[in-house]
Amino acid sequence: MLMTTENGIRLSYNDCGDGPPVLLLTGTGAPSSVWDLHQIPVLRAAGFRVITMDNRGIPPSDDGTDGFTIEDLVADVAALIDYLDAVPCRVIGTSMGSYIAQELALTHPELLDSVLLMAACGKSSLVQRVLAEGEAELIERGIELPPDFLAAVRAMHNLGPATLADDDLAGDWLDLFAAAGAWGPGVRAQLLLSALPDRLEAYRSIKVPSHVVSFEHDLVAPPEAGRELAAAIPGATHRTIPGCGHFGYLENPEAVNRELLRFLRTESRETLGETA
Repeated sequence: MLMTTENGIRLSYNDCGDGPPVLLLTGTGAPSSVWDLHQIPVLRAAGFRVITMDNRGIPPSDDGTDGFTIEDLVADVAALIDYLDAVPCRVIGTSMGSYIAQELALTHPELLDSVLLMAACGKSSLVQRVLAEGEAELIERGIELPPDFLAAVRAMHNLGPATLADDDLAGDWLDLFAAAGAWGPGVRAQLLLSALPDRLEAYRSIKVPSHVVSFEHDLVAPPEAGRELAAAIPGATHRTIPGCGHFGYLENPEAVNRELLRFLRTESRETLGETA
């Protein structure tokens, strides 16, 4: 389904089921379909209304070839929540999706019930910033790396050591990364936003109930960065999921889904004034 914002931006979304609304936000370069296999069925079975969207830059949402800001992405999400009458909304983000959710919690708390932030941080490392800017430059120059090499780089960047050491499992991931193909200008704009400036001081003003989930072997947003983020957000909690990398929600979905449901059910009971 498509909606058009007041600024004329078309956003692709899916909205299924009844119950308390949960919006899932993806990371850099990822379509909303990444949630289909593992998270959506579990959340639906638990009685939640599940909303997914393709961030600006990911077709069939507008491709963002003219560039955009994090404020634009936050405004897109706020417009969709309002359009779908999904207030108060529980928002689950991963990676760049967590960055969007953090800024949404800061600027539009009235729209939210709670936020769960996976593979999240309050500031990116120097290496992560250089890597994101370098990949964005490759796209700008029209340089396409050999697909198998690019797949291997993405595997090393996003997966945990146990997955990488299993040749059969790693081969499946390499096929998946290779099939995704090269990224375009919309993802270039996302890459330039994916490396966070230092937002920790600003996040001390977040009032929305927040939970940070890190992945043990995440090189992009390591557990130390997740704990730092949780310490900055008043009342936020933190947990590390073992044995996986940056794509932990796909690499270890059973453990991640248990954590999602634990937090969502706790927040739902507290909203109703019950004991968690």
